[in-house]
Amino acid sequence: MPLAFGAPVLTARIRSAPEDFRVEEIDGFEASGEGEHLLLTIEKRGMNTGFVAGLVARWAGVAEHAVGYAGLKDRHAVTVQRFSVQLPGREAPDLALLEQDGLRVLAQARHRRKLPRGALAGNRFVLALRQVSGERAAIEARLAAVAARGVPNAFGEQRFGHGGGNVGKALAMFAQGARGKRMGREQRSMLLSAARSALFNRVLAAREADGSWERGLEGEVWALSGSRSVFGPEPLSEALQARLDAGDIHPSGPLWGRGALRSEGACRERELAALADDESLALRDGLERAGLEQERRALRIRPGDFAWRWEADDALVLSFALPPGSYATAVLQQLGRIIDAAGAPL
Repeated sequence: MPLAFGAPVLTARIRSAPEDFRVEEIDGFEASGEGEHLLLTIEKRGMNTGFVAGLVARWAGVAEHAVGYAGLKDRHAVTVQRFSVQLPGREAPDLALLEQDGLRVLAQARHRRKLPRGALAGNRFVLALRQVSGERAAIEARLAAVAARGVPNAFGEQRFGHGGGNVGKALAMFAQGARGKRMGREQRSMLLSAARSALFNRVLAAREADGSWERGLEGEVWALSGSRSVFGPEPLSEALQARLDAGDIHPSGPLWGRGALRSEGACRERELAALADDESLALRDGLERAGLEQERRALRIRPGDFAWRWEADDALVLSFALPPGSYATAVLQQLGRIIDAAGAPL
């Protein structure tokens, strides 16, 4: 992905310890206070979401499909998120039996329904960058630009698997045709998401290169901030420009599937040109044959409550909130070269 604001202004390390990457879900609803599901707000360290869901299931004596969660959270972090567990007609076991080193239960409440995927309003991040190198004035200017203008809404590396291998696996699945459909549901869904995300990122990269990721093009489809709703195509009027400047709407790009692109004119031409190579055409065809429908995703996000402080001369702490489905790495990548604990660049 190109850098939307110019050359890198720093190098740094992230995730030197799990505490350097803290994520807290913003709840999408309040518990009803009654019902056969128990909502647990859990703080976990060094554990991924699926692993904790298994712990909750064994603690409650239920099958794992009776446990729900809104989103997947990384293992290399300290995260706070809710889980639901179905306990019809019985009390929960002692919570002390669930807690262990790296896992604390912060709150509990009864609710009528299982916690579905995506049922959150967003995520709050507190990220500590270590071994920061770069001119402080340039770093401060880049941070101010991110706060004022937002960042390209790229899918993060988590979506693509180790070494980005999920895109290649998706291509292999598509090449198998009907045999690929017999793959496990979770794995198939993961590979379809990786294929869609790769195509979106390619369109976004093209829009970053010409600056239209934040200003739109003729024939643009507009996305409402913090929502999956879109409208248009609609010309950029003075009223829409004011909403664009305020961050209320954003240009959008395709999440590929069956049917015609909703965009028109120059916007449509740019999208198709970005996805005209052989690999993109194979991914497009595979997604269409898999039955996914055309959707749209905002090309831009504006981090909420964006703030930063210097913990030391070479330690920078960032805090911000993002809507569901957006990645903290999209913010970090606009600063420069940042290396994770495994020694890989973001």
